[in-house]
Amino acid sequence: MKNPLLLFFITFIVIISTYLSIFGQKETLEIITNEYLSILALFAIITTLIYFKIKLKNYEIIEYLPTNNNSLKSAILFFLFFEIIDYFSEDGFIGMIKQWFLYWIMGLIALFLMETINYYKNYKLVKKIKN
Repeated sequence: MKNPLLLFFITFIVIISTYLSIFGQKETLEIITNEYLSILALFAIITTLIYFKIKLKNYEIIEYLPTNNNSLKSAILFFLFFEIIDYFSEDGFIGMIKQWFLYWIMGLIALFLMETINYYKNYKLVKKIKN
């Protein structure tokens, strides 16, 4: 898929729909609010990314991080590996499902962090050229 944010949006809808149908509204909100530190970290990374995007608005961006065609395949294998671990460590299927939102947040953090690192490297290059 060309746009990973679209994939994250679709998976968010699936995760929330699953949570609402299995756990109900109250427990779904509790699962989401329990990950407040991860959500705050995500907002900090997005804020930093927006800062660098504004600073580099008129510059051509060099892609420092190579694109990996196997990333979706490896992400799915990574997810399945930890799902098996969660099945046994979180007391079965219900405990395993509760971890999905955490994985979703961590995936977004990884995606935005890689993008932020790329913009940071571009920012340092522009700053070096200006001096």
